[in-house]
Order: sequence, then C-alpha cells, then structure tokens
Amino acid sequence: MKPAANIYLIGLMGVGKTTIGKQLAKALQWPFYDSDKVIEECTGVDIPTIFSYEGEEGFRLREQAVIHHLSMKQGIVMATGGGAVIKPENRQALIENGFVVYLQCSIDKILHRTKHDTQRPLLRTENPRLRLQTLLAERDPLYSACADFKIDSGVLPTKTVVKTILQQYRAALEDHERIAS
Repeated sequence: MKPAANIYLIGLMGVGKTTIGKQLAKALQWPFYDSDKVIEECTGVDIPTIFSYEGEEGFRLREQAVIHHLSMKQGIVMATGGGAVIKPENRQALIENGFVVYLQCSIDKILHRTKHDTQRPLLRTENPRLRLQTLLAERDPLYSACADFKIDSGVLPTKTVVKTILQQYRAALEDHERIAS
C-alpha cells in the first residue's frame, strides 16, 4: 500500500460497497466513486444496456479503463463492481494503489438486499441463489488475494463497519510509515 493511499471496496453485489463507501468518504472528507456509476455516466446508459449490447466482456473492458483511471487519483474511496477482480489488471491496480477492503456478506442477506433491484444483469436468472453461490465460489479467491482487510458487512451495523475499516486503514498507514522511516 502506498502512503496516502486510496480505499477500495470489493466484494459481491449487494454487500454494501456503495453505502459503506459513501460513509467512509464522508468521514475522510474524500471524494467517493462507484465504478459502475462512473461507467454509466461515461456511456450515458445503464449497466444492463451495456451488457445487452456489448456482453459482459464489453462491460469488463469499460470497467478496466475506469478502474485504471480512478486508481491513479490520490485520496479517494472507490466501490468497485462485484466482478472487477476478474481482470488481473484491475487486481493489480487496486493492490498497488490503495487499501483494499473485502466486504463479505451471506448469500441470504445479499438476496434480501437485491430482491427488488432490476439493475443487476447477472441476477436475471431462474435461480439467483445458485448464481450468487457460483459467483462467490469463483471470485472469493480473487477477493481474498487482493484484500488488505476483510469484514462481514452483513452482520455488523454500517457505522461499525465504517469505524472498523477506518481503524484498520489508519493502522496500515502507521505501519507503512514506521517501515519507511
């Protein structure tokens, strides 16, 4: 982690990356970015539309460009899309330029949080539970490999999650400064 590094939130859809990210940014008085929202702003269309015209691969290329661009900034909080860790280039950008927090959450909680959300193309399936289980099985090793810190955002109040992340981030900065001096 670089000094004055950014904070990046990773994890499956519905784990609270945007909600927690906004509160972290407010506490730090830093700008907040949601990589999916940035993609939508740049293209002028929503994520499901990108998926329908360009497929997942087209979306992932757009996501890679946005993550690369945002990871070059200093002093930001960024919530990534749930699949951002699929591309090695994204994992490298996150690891090299910030403090990476893996937000974990039970499948039941994610299903509850996303049951009325129509903006999640990967959950448009007969069996969303199975889809989430499959995604978690595929992505958990990638999330874990990137993470400086892991926390369950499904069992703790949001304020507690934010406070704990800030404590861990500040401790990591102190460790980095101690090693550098």
